[in-house]
Amino acid sequence: MKTLSMTLSGVLLATSAIIAPAAFAQTAPVQQTPAAQAPVDVPQDEGTELGEVVVLGRYIPEPNRESSEVAAFLTTEDLQRTGDSDAAGALARVTGLSVVEGRFVYVRGLGERYSSALLNGSPLPSPEPLQRVVPLDLFPSSILSGVTVQKSYSANYPGEFGGGIIDLQTVDAPGERFISMEASVSSNTENIGETGLFYYGSDTDWTGFDDGTREVPEALQIAFGSGRQLNRANYGEQELQRIGQSLSNAPLRLLQFDDIPADWGLKVSGGLSSEAGDGTLGLIFVAGYNNNWRHRVATQQQGQFQGAELVPVTSYEAVSTQNDIQLNLLTGVSYAVPDHEVKWTNLYVRNTTKEARSEAGPDFDAGGSVIRNDYTEWFVRQLFSTQLAGEHYFADGALEFDWRVAYAKTMRDAPYETRFQYGVNGAGDFIHNIQGNLISFSNLDDDILSGGADVHYTLPLSDAREAVFSLGVASFDNNRNAERRDLQFYAVNALTDEQRESRIDFLTSDFNINPTTLELREIAGTNGASAYDANLQVNAAYAMVDAEIIPLVRTTVGVRYEDGVQSVTPRDLFGGAPAFAATQIEEQYWLPSVTATWNFAEDMQLRLGASQTIGRPQFRELAPQAYTDQESNRTFIGNPYLVDTEITNIDARYEWFFARQQYVTAGLFYKSLDKPVESVITAASTGDRQQSFVNAPEATISGAEFEVKKYWEFPEASMDFLATKRWLVQANYTWSDSEVSVDAADTVLDLSGGGAPSPASFFIQDGSRMQGQSEHVANLQLGWEDDTNRSQATLIVNYVSERITARGAGQAGSREPDYIQDPGVFLDFVYRQDFDMWGKEFGIALEARNLLGTDFDEYQELGNKILINNYNIGTSFSASLTARF
Repeated sequence: MKTLSMTLSGVLLATSAIIAPAAFAQTAPVQQTPAAQAPVDVPQDEGTELGEVVVLGRYIPEPNRESSEVAAFLTTEDLQRTGDSDAAGALARVTGLSVVEGRFVYVRGLGERYSSALLNGSPLPSPEPLQRVVPLDLFPSSILSGVTVQKSYSANYPGEFGGGIIDLQTVDAPGERFISMEASVSSNTENIGETGLFYYGSDTDWTGFDDGTREVPEALQIAFGSGRQLNRANYGEQELQRIGQSLSNAPLRLLQFDDIPADWGLKVSGGLSSEAGDGTLGLIFVAGYNNNWRHRVATQQQGQFQGAELVPVTSYEAVSTQNDIQLNLLTGVSYAVPDHEVKWTNLYVRNTTKEARSEAGPDFDAGGSVIRNDYTEWFVRQLFSTQLAGEHYFADGALEFDWRVAYAKTMRDAPYETRFQYGVNGAGDFIHNIQGNLISFSNLDDDILSGGADVHYTLPLSDAREAVFSLGVASFDNNRNAERRDLQFYAVNALTDEQRESRIDFLTSDFNINPTTLELREIAGTNGASAYDANLQVNAAYAMVDAEIIPLVRTTVGVRYEDGVQSVTPRDLFGGAPAFAATQIEEQYWLPSVTATWNFAEDMQLRLGASQTIGRPQFRELAPQAYTDQESNRTFIGNPYLVDTEITNIDARYEWFFARQQYVTAGLFYKSLDKPVESVITAASTGDRQQSFVNAPEATISGAEFEVKKYWEFPEASMDFLATKRWLVQANYTWSDSEVSVDAADTVLDLSGGGAPSPASFFIQDGSRMQGQSEHVANLQLGWEDDTNRSQATLIVNYVSERITARGAGQAGSREPDYIQDPGVFLDFVYRQDFDMWGKEFGIALEARNLLGTDFDEYQELGNKILINNYNIGTSFSASLTARF
């Protein structure tokens, strides 16, 4: 058992002297007397006695008033203004947040492993092989009523907290009946007029569902279930021929060129509320379909030392055309009577990616010869979540009881991941290199069963002040099963020139799959485990009190106890002993937190907070199973020797809400991390490079945040264009600095060392920044809102400075430079216009993204710049029409 102690003596001495540990709400802030109320001196006539008088902070928004923590809030208005299609894009506008790969949110420069994503207060599983954190591009903005990003920790939330907690709130039943329909069309400059790379697949691919073409054939499924490896030692020649011929051929292997279609999408939503018995019944639904295309031409290089410089020894030009199909459905039912409400929310999201890609160029592992690899891929990510929750008030609202239970399941299915390799003959033509072919089937299932309950009691301290005492419990059980089967066509005898020069579907036709030409074999366990089971069980309880014992000062103090057991167990697919032992991390933690809010002037607040939290390794970081990420074309493999990260957090923020919806905030933060997880480049047993993970000895991160939002109005202007509009300027900026400390005696446990200590300096340079941390993150919004003409326009700028994506590979006596990504500056424009037609309300939206044409740039640099992954993102344009009934 571990008790994590704090040393922030100034805050603790000031607050613990006046208040004891207790609790706040587990899921959402408890409504209470606003902390923005401040006692003031009031002139009195002689002999007149007045009680305590308070002045209400008129302009402090309700979410900021209700929350005692350092937090940011995205409202429905914010989501509509920026026009972002999903939660990941919307969160990129929040102070101190940046988005990686368009899916994962980094809070204050800390990777997604240090942030938790909740849906209506309940945890979510992830369909991503590399992450336990759910990717936020799965959540369309149309299903969200708002997002809370809490940056200071409070004991009502899970103890896995480094950067922050992201709580997505779905839309509720409306007060009035409505139906809304939207159609959209879009494209990108990288797609328009370009010829893309395709493979046929099946007739129903456009729906996001395969028609059965990619199902594992019955003969192969029986072989997988037998527990015998597919080779001549376990199967006869005729059996291997029958299984090989059962695989789908031309529809899943033959690459073709064609024009790239435009993107399009449909959305429909509706809801109503009606009286039912003694209460109100509410219904809401949101459904959507999107079909998007992305075309990329990338340069992907690998460097090696030549003397004191890095030079590119492998250099591919990679062409990729990707079709993304998303289906989503949200349904909600609520029933409310006075003092009681029960909600049932269901969410289904399915993202399908169909990709064809080809890479060609000189390859170091092939002795510098030109190699071409062709890929066809189909990835399905699916999420289903159902939650039942209730809120109940007793004793005239003084006693509140909240509860929730949720089940969520995700899956990732990747059938027929196919690679075929080509070399060059004497005439310069590409010919088959049959040794480089690979056909993979992989699947991942991840589910979470969670529940929790909270009790809050409000004790009046005076006519204007109160204390809220809370107790809560929470539990979740997260299970994951992942399996990968790798197959290869083996040339029984040397191929003829005609066969090596033939089209791929001719080479792998039934005619050539026989005991003398091509034979299907299974290769497994050559680089890590082929399957693993993982589990994380956490049981928690907390106690906190939120009180304004001293006028002007609201203090929240609490402690959370967590008992967590995490395990990752590799499995051998053929009944043998796994190559790697199971990993189990069992820890108990006491996690204290304290936040004080001083409302020292009307509409001004100063917040101070300190806490201790943890970060657990993700399943994929622990699992010794190789996985190739199609985005970066890098192979990842976990490290079973990782341990938990322990984190100390200190926050301070000044807030001034000088007018309605207008404010200035400025904050400071500091974090100390013991054994943070860092991503490193290592050498596989085959000699190829791959990305793995180690616990760095320690790291610190500190920074400052600033945000301002201001409206201007010119009602007396002579120009109607100026007079009818409210002009907006909103900006935020985060500066942060991190440092990883590595002493000469520090060691790490890495996968290649088999659990034996290796010098930490071999993987990590002392004084370097933490992986994923950017020094500068800035956002700017300039726009107008015109209620008279019912229009809105916003120019949006986002800037993120360089960050480390992976530590450079260590070599004898030296270490390569780190992999660096330079996200750069993005400029977007969004315009919305509402109008009436045929007695109905309509709206159009026009959007332009990446107007500056910023590209994706990941590199190494030492003497020369090695383009690890570089491609043009392009500028996208979209238009949508919405009808409301």
